[in-house]
Amino acid sequence: MKTEKNKNEIITAANESRLESAHYSEALTAFAVGWKDPENLKSMLEFIAPNVPVGRRFEFKSSANAEAFYSETDDIRSSGSDFKRVEYTGETVYAKTHNKGLTIRVDRDDTTDENWQERYVHLLMQRLYRNEIRRALQALEQSAKTKDVTWDEESNPDGDLRNALVEAADACGIRSNRMLFGANAWDLRANAYDAQETAGAFRAVELDPKSLASKLLVDDIKILRGRYQEPGFNKQALVGPDVYTFFGDNVVTKDEPSNLKRFVTPAEAGYNFRVFTEETSKFIDITVEHYSNIVVTNPLGIQRLKINA
Repeated sequence: MKTEKNKNEIITAANESRLESAHYSEALTAFAVGWKDPENLKSMLEFIAPNVPVGRRFEFKSSANAEAFYSETDDIRSSGSDFKRVEYTGETVYAKTHNKGLTIRVDRDDTTDENWQERYVHLLMQRLYRNEIRRALQALEQSAKTKDVTWDEESNPDGDLRNALVEAADACGIRSNRMLFGANAWDLRANAYDAQETAGAFRAVELDPKSLASKLLVDDIKILRGRYQEPGFNKQALVGPDVYTFFGDNVVTKDEPSNLKRFVTPAEAGYNFRVFTEETSKFIDITVEHYSNIVVTNPLGIQRLKINA
């Protein structure tokens, strides 16, 4: 990392070798842990890839574990005998969390207001969460079974969504309980029903995400409106005109059947993020770091509808 050549307020990848305990900021770390997220990036990431605390090196079951959904009537222990033993039979995979972070260099001339450090930590937190969401979405896309559908005045968008849920259940034995819309896909659904001018279409177009989730028997539907920008490109939608269906559970263990998990290694005091500051005569480098690894632990049943108008 060539920080000595960075101009004022240039963000770079954090270098783990520079993060010494002498530069650790307890106050800014507390700010990062209690950070208020105006874009709801944190909750969106948890929706797509639920958080699982682990050590730096960990293992998990990679396949869909039907045992997690079994129900039996032979769980009664006879006198002198043991309880029935339950085992997970999926393949064991060994992995580790990755050290991720960003550094911003601030000129001392720009440190005049009282909360300037918190402002830059806020900026880095947004970038780091946006990076994680992009990784989670890439993992969804790579593992999903994709189907092209057209939503117009002759289509039934909610019927297509219901069929995707049925196909997911047929593929892995689990009905998807979460659905993620790109903003354009939500608009295309509304446009299709607007064009039909029937009583059923009028009712369908008035459904909000919560009401549509109830109709489709899923726990939650979220619409991802966020965008990102890469150097030399226009702002890109985080999700295009797509709808993803998948299974997720926020009360997770390493081996339960959520399609995606975000394995996280907490640092000191159980914090998921740490902040470091390194000062020179003219500059102050602020670094926010964390340890995580987003993994598709169960690829079965992830569905992607690619919507065409």
